[in-house]
Amino acid sequence: MSIEKKIEKISGVKGMNDILPEDAALWELFENTVQSVLKSYGFSQMRTPIVEATHLFARGIGAVTDIVEKEMYSFEDSMNGDKLTLRPENTAGIVRSAI
Repeated sequence: MSIEKKIEKISGVKGMNDILPEDAALWELFENTVQSVLKSYGFSQMRTPIVEATHLFARGIGAVTDIVEKEMYSFEDSMNGDKLTLRPENTAGIVRSAI
């Protein structure tokens, strides 16, 4: 068996594209332009964690919705048993932070 047959191609996740060095400068220009326009209108940036407590989304979105049942990646933290979720959207995290 040849080496080529043993090597399995690792593909990116569908819809999640890499931004390679030749494209990064254009994205950086776009991001800086948008930030500049938003700042001129008085907006400022807010960043929330990519991982939040699962109950934040289940309560905010509704316990029985497609997002909660099918579209969220949730897991239990093996260190302390917390139920955590990769945020499916940022509204709940922004509201949690503001409160």
